[in-house]
Amino acid sequence: MSLPIATERRLLTSQEFEVVARSHYPALCGLERPALVELARLLRDYRGKARDVARERRRALRGKADPRGIHPEVAPEGLTVKKQVFASALKRVNKRLVREDAAPEPETKGENARRALAMKRAARVHRHPASRRTARHGMQPLESQAVGDHRPAAHRQRVAARAGFSGEEG
Repeated sequence: MSLPIATERRLLTSQEFEVVARSHYPALCGLERPALVELARLLRDYRGKARDVARERRRALRGKADPRGIHPEVAPEGLTVKKQVFASALKRVNKRLVREDAAPEPETKGENARRALAMKRAARVHRHPASRRTARHGMQPLESQAVGDHRPAAHRQRVAARAGFSGEEG
């Protein structure tokens, strides 16, 4: 879940907020690839630091480690939210990097014109229908595609007997 920018400003130091502010749109769109890579590196560092300090504070609260820092009794929930702010900023930067990698090179006007002309010429080609039977010289009878009578032999004999055929010729 993303947090409002005002909440991010309240949670982060001014130096941290400057880095996170560059990850918001439209400022993110104005950055070149080397600046994006550097921004991602800074955000990873800040996220790792917040994660590590929060982990240490949780361990100290459980009694598994000695309390360290100026305010060791402070709960780690604020640091966890801070880590989430850095993680969401890093996610935005990574998405932008992926988009830049996937974006095709812009074509020149000449390339666009040549491609459009080729498409136009391809659409203009007259395609003849495949040669097959047509109704031009009148309808022609089609031979039956059936392999034979599919009814059982007993049925065929019964029908022939009713019609007066004996089945034997003599």
